[in-house]
Amino acid sequence: MLLIGGLLFVLACVFGSFAASGGMLGPLVISMPFELITILGAAIGTYVMANSMDALKHVPAGMKIAFKGPKYGREDYLELLRVMYQFVRLAHAKGVLALETHIEEPQTSSIFAEHTKIRDDSQTCAMICDYWRLISMSADDPYQIDEVLSRELKKNLNEEMHFPHALQTVADALPALGIVAAVLGVIKTMASISKPPVVLGEMIAGALVGTFLGVLLAYGIVAPLAARIATCISEDASFHNIIRSVLVAHLQGNAPPVSIEIGRKDIPGVHMPSFQEVETSVEGMPAA
Repeated sequence: MLLIGGLLFVLACVFGSFAASGGMLGPLVISMPFELITILGAAIGTYVMANSMDALKHVPAGMKIAFKGPKYGREDYLELLRVMYQFVRLAHAKGVLALETHIEEPQTSSIFAEHTKIRDDSQTCAMICDYWRLISMSADDPYQIDEVLSRELKKNLNEEMHFPHALQTVADALPALGIVAAVLGVIKTMASISKPPVVLGEMIAGALVGTFLGVLLAYGIVAPLAARIATCISEDASFHNIIRSVLVAHLQGNAPPVSIEIGRKDIPGVHMPSFQEVETSVEGMPAA
């Protein structure tokens, strides 16, 4: 909603101030469709040339993020802490081998059955199960797990950030593509140099629309869109970082409540529940 509201405000200010100052919208309206075809067509073509088919498949998901915002909210972080609490409590009480039925068959796990949103999030569920499985194979050095998990999180973030980075590259190219459209308009104007000044003036105005649209699209629409997507992806990356924090804290010998508190501290401030909220949330949870 903020994205659409901000876009409408930008367009209203740009075109509204132009019209209010006495500018004629006629040349803009007449030239804009053709200039947009030139600029956006070239931008889409260069994006396709610069990216793989796999990267192109991420475009719909990236645009969905732009409009819906971060995937995870306050309740999602609380639910993840509850899941991790049950795992570390069971491992602390009965040993890591007691987790085998839960990590090998998450669809039938009694822990995941209470937290279906985490279970149905394939990436999150797989990460929890994979690293508990790794720990059960005697890879219980907290520094090693921290290093391996950090590398995976960094790799995942770099892959997710490819789309906003590619979109920012398009934004950087749009002013130049606007100049291309403007130059084509100037060529068209020069080919009609024998026409009356009134006609030439309109043709020159139409040519300048290309430069105007290139700059507006770059800095008023595409670059902010890329920044918003990058911000949402970075914020969502904190969700899986909670798994790393809790696992490492557990392997360092901390009690389950302490491990969960260490994980809570890594939650972004806008979503971070209070100590009392987490304590109340995990208090009295049934044993697996």
